Amino acid sequence: MELKDFENLPRIDWENSQIACKHLNNFELARSYFIFKLMTYPNLVKIGTRLIKWALKLHIPVELLLKHGLFFHFCGGESIGECQVLQRKLNKLHVGCVLDYAVEGKTLEAEFDSNLKEILATICAANSTAKQQEHAFAVFKLSGVARFELLEKVSERLPLNSQEEKEWHKVHQRVSLLAKTAYNEGVKLLIDAEESWIQKAIDNLAEEMQEIYNRDGPVIFNTVQMYRRDRYQYLVDQVQKAERDSLYLGIKLVRGAYMERERERAKKKGYPSPIHANKAETDIAFDKALKLYKEHSVYFSIFAGTHNQKSTQLLVEILDSLRRENGGKDLQTAYFSQLLGMSDNLTFPLAERGFAVFKYVPFGPVKEAIPYLIRRAEENSSIDAHIEVTLKYIKRELKRRMLAKNI
Repeated sequence: MELKDFENLPRIDWENSQIACKHLNNFELARSYFIFKLMTYPNLVKIGTRLIKWALKLHIPVELLLKHGLFFHFCGGESIGECQVLQRKLNKLHVGCVLDYAVEGKTLEAEFDSNLKEILATICAANSTAKQQEHAFAVFKLSGVARFELLEKVSERLPLNSQEEKEWHKVHQRVSLLAKTAYNEGVKLLIDAEESWIQKAIDNLAEEMQEIYNRDGPVIFNTVQMYRRDRYQYLVDQVQKAERDSLYLGIKLVRGAYMERERERAKKKGYPSPIHANKAETDIAFDKALKLYKEHSVYFSIFAGTHNQKSTQLLVEILDSLRRENGGKDLQTAYFSQLLGMSDNLTFPLAERGFAVFKYVPFGPVKEAIPYLIRRAEENSSIDAHIEVTLKYIKRELKRRMLAKNI
């Protein structure tokens, strides 16, 4: 694209329902409307999630009911193979997939080794899609390959006994294997952030892997949750370190996902909450981090996981500005991402404009994915503005399609 053509590009229309919903057939569109409409009733969501948890405890099979509703709306399938149909469909629309193995809460070494194999398979699957698009990403949670209590102990710098030392050595081996495999396969690897009381162990391992594999470009991406009051300074320190050491810093930037747990633990243990007092402060911190990226984009690459339209627009403007400064050349140091089943009015207009944008695609056995599905239902029902916007563009597209059919 010539610079003169680039400068004439129109402002992105975030309300274009036809673009936002073009990946959905009529059945999928109607299902989406039904799911989000139910989420406008928070009490109904609370009752529903309690019933699901109750059914699981009593071993009542609810998987089939969930699979063709919440599961296929928010997840790609039960296996990598099942996700391939969705991957191909999204790739045709210039949207990438980040496969996320949605199995959590494990405690046994054999379970961690099994998770490791699945995550390695997602890296290889990401590599296969890289031939169709310029970039490929994979992701994992450290608690998926390590015991939560061990991560907490390491984060608090408490002494480990001999058995725990062996256990931690295995964790280090797993993370090293994942990082090395991603590097060899030409895949960028996202390491998700988790609760603040285990984050130090995650940061240390992520930074160690970045020291090894981010010499020629950003391969390992650590995740920074901007609802934490200390994270902007952490980000500044990491940027300065990267520039000093000629190291490419990869950061997945998010607002945060453990707000209630953080506040409850802080209150219980009697220390100040580590997160901002309200959403407005978090929004300011997130956008401030985007501006920091603009100032240091040579050694700083971000993967912006956000459903916030204002932050998305800000990053679009930052990238447009950087392109103009570079004679129309795209530096490809920033990526957009939204969860599957959410904020399609952001994802697909971004893809139409040529930005690198991805859908986070959880997968795994339905029963194992239930905790993830419950979080998505609870999260959406608590964000009135998001539900309102989503229902608005889905309803508009349903009406447009009905009118077109009648014509």
